[in-house]
Amino acid sequence: MKVLLLVGLGALFFAYYWDDNFDPASLQGARVLLTGASVGVGEELAYHYARLGSHLVLTAHTEALLQKVVGNCRKLGAPKVFYIAADMASPEVPERVVQFALDKLGGLDYLVLNHLGAAPAGTRARSAQATRWLMQALGSAPSPSGLRFLLRPVTRSRHLQVNLLSYVQLTSLALPSLTDSKGSLVVVSSLLGRVPTSFSSPYSAAKFALDSFFGSLRRELDVQDVNVAITMCVLGLRDRASATEGVRGVTRAKVAPGPKAALAVIRGSATRASSVFYPWRFHLLCLLRGWMPQPRAWFIRQELNITTPAAA
Repeated sequence: MKVLLLVGLGALFFAYYWDDNFDPASLQGARVLLTGASVGVGEELAYHYARLGSHLVLTAHTEALLQKVVGNCRKLGAPKVFYIAADMASPEVPERVVQFALDKLGGLDYLVLNHLGAAPAGTRARSAQATRWLMQALGSAPSPSGLRFLLRPVTRSRHLQVNLLSYVQLTSLALPSLTDSKGSLVVVSSLLGRVPTSFSSPYSAAKFALDSFFGSLRRELDVQDVNVAITMCVLGLRDRASATEGVRGVTRAKVAPGPKAALAVIRGSATRASSVFYPWRFHLLCLLRGWMPQPRAWFIRQELNITTPAAA
């Protein structure tokens, strides 16, 4: 049975990855708004889009880093590239960013949501302070009622605003243009939004919320015959200090290489895939979670730098 199971899983992955109809020419002239574009996977996404001839609006928090990326994109052949420095912790910023992109590009074909806000230092599951911080953040959010719930003024924590609410605000504001162009929403998320693990409660909660929201939105768009694709991208640890510091020394997982992860995101979104997994084994981990919702402690420890006390 184990052999048959492994053969079946191998056939599944072969079929999943063999069916690849990615056409680089489809991105030539595409109008792309990319957030979190100054470092890591976001920076590499900008460079890939530039090589492919897309028109770009890039946004991130630090203007100096954005200017460097913009200069590199121009050297790589991007026909149009603009930037707007913006802090997604401010509830007013998403509207300004989307309007800037629409003014500069005349519409959108891709909205690529990649920005990331760091959690407070030391936010591990066993920390009471971290738990209170998370509950206060979640408690400040209004009750969902479609996309409109984001437009009401509320008191939000920085973490919740950056990692969740700004994603939904940007989507709400860009959706009319994406509907007109039959475009794509691309959400760069994490394995921690599909498979919970130790020492990552606040970050994992935000990523699970993203996965749930965009999964629900995909169904709503299908019901309304709105031809906008949503691609959820499940990546490993992000290659930036703010994303990895909280689990440094705890997990054995390695940072996802920026260029390769970015290319996987671009190929998947260009073919309007519903999900992208990088590395590919993350797809298997997500499947296993459905079969083993309560994994044994020894299995979890394989990914953690934790030693158990020696037997007496």
